[in-house]
Amino acid sequence: MAGMTSHLKIDFVSDVSCPWCAVGLGSLEAALRRVAPDVTAELHFQPFELNPQMPPEGQDTFEHLSQKYGSTREQQAQSREMIRQRGAEVGFEFSPEGRPRIYNTFDAHRLLHWAELESPARQAALKKLLLKAYFTDRQNPSDHEVLVRLAAEAGLDAARAREILASDEFARETRERERMYTDAGIHSVPAIIINDQHLISGGQPVEVFERALRQIAGAAPASVAVA
Repeated sequence: MAGMTSHLKIDFVSDVSCPWCAVGLGSLEAALRRVAPDVTAELHFQPFELNPQMPPEGQDTFEHLSQKYGSTREQQAQSREMIRQRGAEVGFEFSPEGRPRIYNTFDAHRLLHWAELESPARQAALKKLLLKAYFTDRQNPSDHEVLVRLAAEAGLDAARAREILASDEFARETRERERMYTDAGIHSVPAIIINDQHLISGGQPVEVFERALRQIAGAAPASVAVA
């Protein structure tokens, strides 16, 4: 690849309340640093809701996970520690206590949709701030005051963010985009789609992303699919 530069389009389909999405994003960004400057990419964050029916007040995390997966407190603690270690490997800090509640993330996705229209760089900044607010700082990503503050920190207009949240603006567009990805067969996240045809699923290690990026940038035959 000497002397050649490839530019990739990457759609990162994920939810703000998905811990493996934080791990996967950290791994992907580390891989992109490794392949630079031969390979560059523009990230676009696409919406996916793990719990679209979650009420505004949310649900206790242990209660939610035990209902959904039948897991015990000990199993959840083991899983939380494994994810914490994987996050630390790629520079993402999970709170050792875990997240107290699971929340509805639709409004966060509406803001991310708007942020992409403003600037992909600001959308990326907002996405990372949302993940940190929830998983590191244990804040509520459905709270409008939290969302407005994070939008401002990402360089977006706070008054405009508040206006969007007070309305149903971008709700239709966000739902349509969610359906587009589920209709395409994506039912778990993170799902990383490169150049609209190569799919990498899950919070993979940095090496997996690096190998895939190099193969795709070098026009490797066939698509790269990682289960």
